[in-house]
Amino acid sequence: MEMPQPDSTVLAKKDRIVSHLLRILPADAVISDPAETRAYECDALTAYRCPPLAAVLPSSTQEVSAILKLCHAEGVPVVPRGSGTSLAGGALPTADSVILGVARMNGVLETDYDNRFIRVQTGRTNLSVTGAVEEEDFFYAPDPSSQLACAIAGNIAMNSGGAHCLKYGVTTNNLMGATVVLMDGTVIELGGAHLDAPGVDLLGVICGSEGQLGVVTEATLRILHKPEGALPMLVGFDSNATAGACVADIIKAGVLPVAIEFMDRPILQIAENFAKAGYPDCEALLVIEVEGSDVEIADQLARITAIAQTHNPVEIRQAGSPSESAAIWLGRKSAFGAVGQVADYMCLDGTIPVSELPKVLDGIQALSEKYGLKVGNVFHAGDGNMHPLIMFDANKPGDLELCEAMGADILRLCVEVGGCLTGEHGVGIEKRDLMVDQYTPADLEAQMAVKDVFDPAWLLNPAKVFPLAVTASRRALAIAAQ
Repeated sequence: MEMPQPDSTVLAKKDRIVSHLLRILPADAVISDPAETRAYECDALTAYRCPPLAAVLPSSTQEVSAILKLCHAEGVPVVPRGSGTSLAGGALPTADSVILGVARMNGVLETDYDNRFIRVQTGRTNLSVTGAVEEEDFFYAPDPSSQLACAIAGNIAMNSGGAHCLKYGVTTNNLMGATVVLMDGTVIELGGAHLDAPGVDLLGVICGSEGQLGVVTEATLRILHKPEGALPMLVGFDSNATAGACVADIIKAGVLPVAIEFMDRPILQIAENFAKAGYPDCEALLVIEVEGSDVEIADQLARITAIAQTHNPVEIRQAGSPSESAAIWLGRKSAFGAVGQVADYMCLDGTIPVSELPKVLDGIQALSEKYGLKVGNVFHAGDGNMHPLIMFDANKPGDLELCEAMGADILRLCVEVGGCLTGEHGVGIEKRDLMVDQYTPADLEAQMAVKDVFDPAWLLNPAKVFPLAVTASRRALAIAAQ
């Protein structure tokens, strides 16, 4: 995948830029040694790497503002970085850019249980937000599989979801306010500790903007009371398409589980070997969790069981204990990492109408046979957020390119059936050249016009989201206008 050539004028003044950064930050917060910047050369899309000019680790909104003001004046591109767990190359640097990592900004600033919100610095990890409020029986709903490591900053940038998004929504449905620093150092406050803010919904513009518009340093998040109880069940099927049809029928019936997760045989075998979750022997498995009072749980499970039985399941089983429930979810949450132990892989993120699940699953299998690459499917079936994992050999010449071509065809299939390129991983570099398959030139122009307003010099998170040729010309126009 092509990356832009570094700006030689920026590289030539590296020493001066680093010197200025050291006046803003403590010495241990500025990383410029080439051996040390390698730690920031990629995110979780490890097939692509590029060491940055430098990396900085601020501890406050004020320090972020000072950094951006300096880089804006010097014409230095900035790549915001949360925990580096992006699967789309969202935090991949360019050689002339400064990585701005928020990992040290991890404090809890305010907790209000009466009004059900928590305000945190955005370097805080997703799971630790729940950790800060669980003693009072509250939790933060969005739960990406990487929640142990991923940062709220990245969750906001990519509008992340997770297994329980079917009931509770994704990040945008749980984000109430944000402190955002623009590229010129200006600090703005959006939303706040209330349901809706008046005026234009700029918070909605920022959430999911992939670091293209500003750096979010603080976030006000909605917290919820824990449900009275929750119980997962396993439903196994003899084909992917049958499992997909069952999901569509559950949604059509108006039943709303808190989660419906899908795993096919390749993923089941790998996850079972890793987590010893006791998954049944089948071609496709649904993990369905319901929650509420005992009466509500029993009613929902009975309705789901009746629907599942019309599809001739291989096995239906309810978790019999808290430890069994934990094992079921450990296997699902560990699936990506477990696959990484046996093969190189690329994880996709197309989203489709639930009714199209059988067709798309059959299409993915056909593409697997066409390209000769094994694929495993594990995803949030309830909202149609697909996560095919294409397995390849990074050491085999041509395999990566074959994997990319297959991935592009899968994502085009998602768009063809009425879906979109991404549900929660973002566009990053992975899908930027496919944006033309989903959007018209006028659509893309409207999106880029928004970036023109927030980041006129096109310095924030370069080479992402939009086709590379388009962003290069936009950047050239911005430089010429200076």
